Amino acid sequence: MSAITVLLVDDHSMVRKGFRRMLEDDPDIRVVGEAADGREAVKLAEELKPRVIVMDMAMPGLNGMQASIEILKVLPQTAILILSMYSEENYVRNALEAGAKGYILKDAMDIDLAASVKQVAAGEKVLAAGLLSSAPEHDAEMGKLTNREKQILQLIAEGKSNKEIAALLDLSVNTVSVHRANLMEALGIHRTAELVLYAVRKGLVRIP
Repeated sequence: MSAITVLLVDDHSMVRKGFRRMLEDDPDIRVVGEAADGREAVKLAEELKPRVIVMDMAMPGLNGMQASIEILKVLPQTAILILSMYSEENYVRNALEAGAKGYILKDAMDIDLAASVKQVAAGEKVLAAGLLSSAPEHDAEMGKLTNREKQILQLIAEGKSNKEIAALLDLSVNTVSVHRANLMEALGIHRTAELVLYAVRKGLVRIP
């Protein structure tokens, strides 16, 4: 059986080193690359086509959820395992709706990363104990938005301009404006400040 290939994505090199060590202790796993942010993750995923991507949730530029959406468009078979500091249900739900196969907490003392990687590679879902009180219920309001609109909503809430969003997602500024208008229409929200509050309430962004 060939080794499970893994791409590690985290903006802290020390964290990547630690995770790499954990994974490379297992003969069935081979770390094929490391990325320091979401954009680099998308690029490397397309080049390396790993079976599993271990992805940090909070990163500058594209975060883990946004990078997952981009990667799964091109590589739907890749299993994404999200590592996060956040245990709130909204975050877990957003990650799973973006297509992640697993969500585990970074600071859990009993984290067995290699076992989690093997589980998602085998097509199983992995959720840290006690994260979701039940199967994630569908959020009807958020369900009105496409994944692209969710990405743009999140980036608006993070204070990015249409031009910055266009650069991050490889879109034209005009396309971003159209998505922005569509999502405001879908949510019945017409001011940026209200969009930011909405995104915070839905767990798309955290107020630092």
